[in-house]
Amino acid sequence: MAVRVVGPMSWIGWPTLLAILLTVVLSTPVSLFGLNLPQPVWPMVLAFAWPLIRPSMVAPAVLFGLGVFLDLFWGGILGLWPLSLIAVYGIMLAARNLMVGQETLFLFVLYAGSTLFAFLLAYVIVTVAIGNAPSLISLASQVVPTLILFPIADWMIQRFDDGDVRFR
Repeated sequence: MAVRVVGPMSWIGWPTLLAILLTVVLSTPVSLFGLNLPQPVWPMVLAFAWPLIRPSMVAPAVLFGLGVFLDLFWGGILGLWPLSLIAVYGIMLAARNLMVGQETLFLFVLYAGSTLFAFLLAYVIVTVAIGNAPSLISLASQVVPTLILFPIADWMIQRFDDGDVRFR
């Protein structure tokens, strides 16, 4: 039986570059029918999928870098998104044995819960840091597009999960 070995560039490198590119592209000031482009947190897909695909020491470092990129690019509080992304990664890594091989609906519920947790954490941090609660409408305008990205996380899990059985 042949083992298909998937290199780190396939499941870490290219998705990281794609997340950066899509973040930049969707941040362009384009207005369609009076609405701006959505700005989902693309690295949230990676923070959810990577611990399920394969535990790694590189993934949290890359997520930290992606979080710093988001903070600097969006002009937010430095450390906000690295903390949120690493928290999601840590929770998913801790629950990895329970989640591997589960149905897609169950994974979506976990993705939604982890995404809502990350945004709640970010909301609390921003509220405490600036002393004023951010708009819930603007929060929802970022949460909903991030939730819609679940099929990408599911595809990554299905595509790379059985890529190397040495980590089972």
